[in-house]
Amino acid sequence: MKLLVVEDERRIADSIKKGFEQEHFAVDVAYDGQEGYDLATTEDYDAIVLDRMLPKKDGMEICTNLRQNENHTPILMLTAKSQLNDKVDGLNCGADDYLTKPFSFEELVARIRALTRRPKNTLGSVLTVDDITLDTVAQQVKRAEKAIALSGREFSLLEYLMRNKNRVLSKEQIIGNVWDFESDILPNTVEVTIRNLRSKIEKPFGKSRGIIETVRGFGYKVMDIS
Repeated sequence: MKLLVVEDERRIADSIKKGFEQEHFAVDVAYDGQEGYDLATTEDYDAIVLDRMLPKKDGMEICTNLRQNENHTPILMLTAKSQLNDKVDGLNCGADDYLTKPFSFEELVARIRALTRRPKNTLGSVLTVDDITLDTVAQQVKRAEKAIALSGREFSLLEYLMRNKNRVLSKEQIIGNVWDFESDILPNTVEVTIRNLRSKIEKPFGKSRGIIETVRGFGYKVMDIS
């Protein structure tokens, strides 16, 4: 999954980014409200962590503008304010959840996972394609009940493919949802990662058990083969 973190306190923003990357999220960071709004309106994200008090464009304004423009990406608003009225104002402007500073990172992760499991993403936390299961909470992949060790990037790629099973995904779509905005992407990055992923989830189970299909000239898709 891919997140946008909009937070002007660099220490907090960088800590959030590092923590979510360890949970296998791709994360973009903006350190002011205008940059955050620009990214939110030009890139696709599964959720946004949005500070309320920001330079150039505050979180309330960003949230209101996104909702007015039919952007329904789940938003969790961060604030140093804890008064009930402040929370109500944040929710009324379109935020989906609200977390008061200081907060535990474990709670932030739990809340983001809860937001991304809401009806917009009806697949839930355990994804299944044929005999492969991927648990986004336990961070575990199995095929035919056999555990498979994946790198963080391979896990994120497989999760994205499984969330969009039977749908052809272009390389551009894959890069935009699996890698963060500042990643140094080489022309064959997707092909190499797909090849490595196949070597772990297909090759040990025999060629007849292939799950990732290359659609020549278009991209890739994960297929139910049962």
